[in-house]
Amino acid sequence: MSFFKRLFGGGGESSSGADAGAAKVLKEVEHKGFLVRATPFKQDGQFQTCGVVSKEIGGAVKEHRFVRADRFAGVDDAVDISIRKGIQLIDEQGERLFG
Repeated sequence: MSFFKRLFGGGGESSSGADAGAAKVLKEVEHKGFLVRATPFKQDGQFQTCGVVSKEIGGAVKEHRFVRADRFAGVDDAVDISIRKGIQLIDEQGERLFG
């Protein structure tokens, strides 16, 4: 499958749940009023670091989805790193994530 098909969701079964609507939340934590959800997905036999940072602002829920190049053999490692990356984004950017 081509890189662009995987990137833009044209992958059918092998896109492995990378679409935001199909992402399975494996762990979530609250940090400084934000919610960090780990949503790693299986890609080429490994688990890709992926997650969502969200916060309610002015009555609307704002979300920032992130995917990193880090891959792991075990899902637990991918979940832990996804949570850590989300917390790092919050600490570095705060609400600017949504702007």
